[in-house]
Amino acid sequence: MENLLELSDVSVSFGGIKALSQVSMSVAANKVTAVIGPNGAGKTSLFNVISGFYPADTGAVVFANDNLLKRPAHMRSILGISRTFQNIALFPGMTVEENIKLGAHAQLRTNLLSAAFYLGPAKREEAAITADIGKRLLPLLDLDEYRHRSVSGLPYGVQKRIELARALVNQPKLLMLDEPFAGMPPPEKARMSSYIRRIVNETDLTALLIDHDMESIMNMSDHIVVLNFGSVIAAGSPVEMQTNPAVIEAYLGGE
Repeated sequence: MENLLELSDVSVSFGGIKALSQVSMSVAANKVTAVIGPNGAGKTSLFNVISGFYPADTGAVVFANDNLLKRPAHMRSILGISRTFQNIALFPGMTVEENIKLGAHAQLRTNLLSAAFYLGPAKREEAAITADIGKRLLPLLDLDEYRHRSVSGLPYGVQKRIELARALVNQPKLLMLDEPFAGMPPPEKARMSSYIRRIVNETDLTALLIDHDMESIMNMSDHIVVLNFGSVIAAGSPVEMQTNPAVIEAYLGGE
């Protein structure tokens, strides 16, 4: 199976504290890979290294045969990496379509003059992005009915889908999801799981996520990597992780 992302011996430290210690893992293309572990295990640090927010002390992060550690953070989006965050960061005074459109900054090719005066190239670019949102993203995430509505007052689960659509507007290769189920009741978690699976199954996109909701992760993931104290202690299928003694002891509640 082809891997889209590979980490080899990645270590990150802050002073004398090791956030990540020789982490090696792979993310298979067009699959859902989940990273789990207790609080403080290094999950967010791992995401921040891949995103370029944290530098790595050692190791390599190879994405589509490109060493990300040699690229500045803003290049990661251009290369095809998109990320959502745990806290919703939508603009309440704007419509759903406008909020989604804001995620298209990495696609824009017009120069500053064209954009400033909204000349032909800039207008054509925006028209193409608007058309793509209507044709591809709104149906994919069942957001058509909300297209021209203000995001203010929309249900939390709908807002999470809007944020997901904004991350997808650049047509990334890798979608990184930071706690996509946080704050959701069980029915909304199940819906979000189904949308993530739909995106991966119906497109060429690969999903990498971190979360604490074990039921959702076990039901939707193809591969799971388990971190504890900044190190990988296990990796495999959901069934394998549910029966792995080290995982049970570290995270799943073994006696």
